[in-house]
Amino acid sequence: MRRHNPRLFRAARAILKDDAEAEDALQDAYLEAYRHMADFRGDAQVATWLTRIVINRSLMRLRSQKRHRNVVSIDAGRAPESDTPMDVADARAEPPADAAWRAEMRRLIERRIDELPLDFRTVFVLREVEDLTVEDTAASLGIPEATVRSRLFRARAKLRASLARDLDMASADAFSFNGARCDRIVANVLAQLA
Repeated sequence: MRRHNPRLFRAARAILKDDAEAEDALQDAYLEAYRHMADFRGDAQVATWLTRIVINRSLMRLRSQKRHRNVVSIDAGRAPESDTPMDVADARAEPPADAAWRAEMRRLIERRIDELPLDFRTVFVLREVEDLTVEDTAASLGIPEATVRSRLFRARAKLRASLARDLDMASADAFSFNGARCDRIVANVLAQLA
């Protein structure tokens, strides 16, 4: 389980866009795999078989969520979980400002990945985050390899476009000369003229 947890969690998270739901789907998938261990034919790698089970469980949860949209979660107002142990270790190794910047960039990228359509998001996470091959991704999702390639291409394009919009908006504010800085310069000039 420890060997496969990161890959399977990310696959579930890509579909469900919620850490707690992804954890539940992962647990359900492990139980399902255990119950049907005798059915594993060895046609694919164990990791691919487990990924397929997690994806199916996650999609079942997603369909269930859509049926219960009117139910409000008690976690709806809660802030997302922030630092993982790896982030804490990284924070000690770099200046706090750099660590904060990296964490904010990670959150921005995660938000933009979450905004991708489900089919693109799932392929993107399996290929780019989990670094699966096209073949393994296709086997895990039960789709042709050509579909994996086209969805990855489209996911990258959509992600690039949304991140470019974020950067364009941020660069418009770069080196801004409004507010206190502008007031200070005006006050200094007027003081020198007087």
